[in-house]
Amino acid sequence: MGLWRQLFGPSREEIWRQFCSEIGADYVDGGFWHGDKIQICHGQWTITLDTYTETHHTGKSSSSTTYTRIRAPFVNKDGFRFTIYRRSIFTGLGKLLGMQDVEIGIPEFDDAFVIKGNDEEKLRALFSNPRIQKLLELQPAVHFSVKDDEGWFATSFPEGVDELCFAVVGVIKDIDRLKSLYYLFAEVLNTLCHIGSAYEDNTQLEL
Repeated sequence: MGLWRQLFGPSREEIWRQFCSEIGADYVDGGFWHGDKIQICHGQWTITLDTYTETHHTGKSSSSTTYTRIRAPFVNKDGFRFTIYRRSIFTGLGKLLGMQDVEIGIPEFDDAFVIKGNDEEKLRALFSNPRIQKLLELQPAVHFSVKDDEGWFATSFPEGVDELCFAVVGVIKDIDRLKSLYYLFAEVLNTLCHIGSAYEDNTQLEL
């Protein structure tokens, strides 16, 4: 184990347990079938951090990609939806195919991110929050959205319940980055309440 640690550094479990101890979160051992996860209470919401793996098949070969994701179900008062991700060389192609994005009027932020959603006024109100901007800018990769469900074989939410979801490729083992993601979720949930898209006295919902 000592040689392994020297070669690859601390394990995910070691880093995640330390993260839990520093912010007062719960480390949940899910066993072989369900995998481990972290659950953090913020007000009436439960924020869950875990990993999942997707297998891709190409002809006779296959490959797997592991993602780190953070999710938080909440009662969505008005059906507000958004997706935000970093701009890339493919962003221009997306626009040619009819995809639209909203600019919030801050050039540095608009140049760095693509924002989409179903309410331009609320998109601008949410992402004009300087703290949300700063926390997003700290992330080297961003894919953050409001989702209404997770497919046939995953969690199904009651009517009116959606989830915030952030997912990136790889296993995050940087405590400062994990903290900034937690703070991002907390700030977005608080701001959704402020703009009238979530309930502050939300019934406790867990994944």
